[in-house]
Amino acid sequence: MTIFLILAPYGAFASLMLLTSAKVSAFAAAAICLAVIALDFVRGRSLKWLGAGSAILFAGVGLYLALIDPGLGKPGVKLAVDTGIFAISLISMLIRRPFTLQYAIEAVPAETAGLPGFLRANYIITAAWTAAALVMMASNLAMLYVPGLPIWSGLAIAFAARNSAIYFTKWYPQYRRAKDESAPAAALPTA
Repeated sequence: MTIFLILAPYGAFASLMLLTSAKVSAFAAAAICLAVIALDFVRGRSLKWLGAGSAILFAGVGLYLALIDPGLGKPGVKLAVDTGIFAISLISMLIRRPFTLQYAIEAVPAETAGLPGFLRANYIITAAWTAAALVMMASNLAMLYVPGLPIWSGLAIAFAARNSAIYFTKWYPQYRRAKDESAPAAALPTA
């Protein structure tokens, strides 16, 4: 459920970009971000870097489209959003607070959050999302500068990058846990 709420603004944005204007899509995504932030607040959870940053990003893109350049094409808008997501993710790692850490701390017992590899695992998962955003940025650049590319190619790359990051986010903690649990047993001498 958490990953659905985290990705809801982006899914809405991508879907609406196919149906309506970029400005409407950006403002709708910003509103969904704010709704998710409000839901977290009601549930007693902390304000998340990704949620707050995304709300600012989508509102900023919407305002830019409304006030400065309403003619900016959809590939340019997608590039701006993916660049913003990349920046949020990268900055969270540079300031030593990977954005996935806030979600993970709320989802695991305190003893798990205190394990030595917990922070490292969150850096690795955040790096996977950063890489996915970078791939989506490259796809958007290709759509901008190679106009003959079919729109489905950009959508397919974005879908593959995002779904790979989702899969990795679910897989890596289980892999890490299994590896950590088997390490002490492997270190024991055999008779």
